[in-house]
Amino acid sequence: MGRFLRGLAVLASLLLVLCAGTDGLAQKRGGILQLTNPENAPGMSMLEEFANAELPLMGIFNNLVVFDQHVAQDSLNSIVPDLATEWSWNEDGTQLTFRLRQGVKWHDGQPFTARDVKCTWDLLLDKGSEKLRINPRKSSYYNLVEVTANSDYEVTFYLKRPQPAFLMLLASGFSVIYPCHVAPGQMRQHPIGTGPFKFVSFKPNESITVTRNLDYWKPGRPYLDGIQHTIIPDPATAVLAFVAGKVDMTTPYALTVPLINDIKSQAPEAICEVTPRGGVNRHLLVNRDKPPFDNPDLRRAMALSIDRQAFIDIISQGEGQIGGILQPPPEGLWGMPPDQIAKLPGYDPDVHKNREEARRIMEKLGYGPDKSLQIKVTSQDWPIYRDPAVLLIDQLKHIFIDGELQLIDRTQYYPKIVRKDYAVALNLQTSGPDPDPVLQLFYGCGSSLNWSGYCNPEIDSLIDRQSREADPDRRKQVLWEIERKLAMDDARPIIFYPKGGTCRQPYVKGLTVMVNSVFNGWRMEDVWLDK
Repeated sequence: MGRFLRGLAVLASLLLVLCAGTDGLAQKRGGILQLTNPENAPGMSMLEEFANAELPLMGIFNNLVVFDQHVAQDSLNSIVPDLATEWSWNEDGTQLTFRLRQGVKWHDGQPFTARDVKCTWDLLLDKGSEKLRINPRKSSYYNLVEVTANSDYEVTFYLKRPQPAFLMLLASGFSVIYPCHVAPGQMRQHPIGTGPFKFVSFKPNESITVTRNLDYWKPGRPYLDGIQHTIIPDPATAVLAFVAGKVDMTTPYALTVPLINDIKSQAPEAICEVTPRGGVNRHLLVNRDKPPFDNPDLRRAMALSIDRQAFIDIISQGEGQIGGILQPPPEGLWGMPPDQIAKLPGYDPDVHKNREEARRIMEKLGYGPDKSLQIKVTSQDWPIYRDPAVLLIDQLKHIFIDGELQLIDRTQYYPKIVRKDYAVALNLQTSGPDPDPVLQLFYGCGSSLNWSGYCNPEIDSLIDRQSREADPDRRKQVLWEIERKLAMDDARPIIFYPKGGTCRQPYVKGLTVMVNSVFNGWRMEDVWLDK
C-alpha cells in the first residue's frame, strides 16, 4: 500500500508539472478577481479561526496534501500532493511519513523545511513554546502523538492507533502549514505563507486583499494578479453589486432562490450554480448544563417540535435535504438515505404526531397554554443563521416555548458559544467530507467544539471504532449506528441541509464549487479571467 500511494503521489506531481506547462498556454494572466464576502473574520490566523477565514486566506498557504481543486466531491481518492511530494504508511498504519518539496520559500524569503511542519503541529497539539490564542481544531488530532522532523525534507506523523482517513484531515483547507520563524500573534495580523497569494491588507468591514506571489513554487501559477474580497453583509446589496458589474463573483453558497432569480432577470449571462452548501447543516444547539435544559425530557420535546420540511420550503424555497449528523447522499459519502433518516427518533415526517407527544412532555414538566417556558434563542446576526432562528422560534411556540431572538455580532458569536454563554442557539455545523474528525470534534466527551456539553462513553467508543475501520461498508454501518444513538440522545438535532447559489460572471474560469465541503476549495491558484 505504501509503494502504491508513493507511486500515485509521484504521478500526480508529474501531472501537475505537465498541466502547468500546457494549460498555461490557454489561460490568460492578470486581473484582480473581485468577489463579495458577507463578514469579517475576527483575525487572519487560519489555525485560530472557526470559520469564514478559509475563503480569503486559503490561497496564502499550502498544506502537505490538498483536495484536488477541480473535483467537486472531496474524498480520499481526490487528495493530491502539495508541500509533500510523496507519503507512505508503516505496516501497522500508525506512522505516516512525508517527503517534502525542496526549494519552496515563505513569502518573506525564508526557506520552507520540515521544521515548519513540526512547529505547526506542535502549535496544534499545544506542545511548543509558542501558543495559539484559541485552538478550535486541537481535538481533531486526538489520535496524533507527535510529529518529528527526520531531516530537512522528511517528517513522520505518529498515531496512537490506525486511522485510515487521517489524510482527509491533513487535506482540509484549515490544515495549513505555518512558518516556524513567525510568531502566532503576527500571523493574526499579517499571515505569512508559501501559497500562490500574499497577504496585503485587512480593513475591517471593508475588504481583505491578497496579491500574486511572484515566487510561487508551482510553475505558472497563479493566473490572477490578486483577489479582493469586499465585505458586504447584506445579500441583496451584494447582488446589486454583482449585477452592476462591480464584482466578478458572489459569496459561495450564499444566494437564495429569489436572489438567483433576480440575478438571472437582470444579468442573464451570469453563470449560477445551486449546490449543497458544502455539507453545512442548520441544527438546534442546547446548553445541556444550563437548567432547565439539563432535563432530557425537555430536550426531547424541543427536538420533536421541529418541522424540517417547513425549514426547507420556507428558508431554501424547496432547495435542501433532510439528514442526520452526516450529509445525506448523493453529495455526502457517508450519510443515511431518506428512508433510514425517517426512522430516526424525532424524524418522523408526521409533524402533528410529533408535536402532540412534545406537548404531553411539556405538560408533565408543568408547562401549558397558561404557562410557557421563556427562553432566548441565540443567533449570529447573519441571514443564514438569523432566518432559520426566527422560524425555530415560531415552531417552538407549538409546544409552549416562547423564544426571544438574541442576535450576536458575527465576530463575537463563536466566542460566546465557546464560553457556553447561551441557553439555546440556532447554529451551523459542517458534516464532512469525512466523519473524522467531525464526530470527535462535535460529539466526543470534552472535545474542543463540543459546545453543548454532550458526553456519552458509548458514543466515544463507536467513534473510535469507525475511525479504525478501513472497510467502507463496515464503517458505514458503524456510522449509522452512531446516527441512531445521537438522535436517540437528542444531541444537536440536525434540522436540514440547505442548498445555496453561487453566481459568477461568464469570464471567471477555472473554479469548481465543492459540494461536500465549504472549507476546502479556495486555493484559487487555477482561477483566471477571460477578459
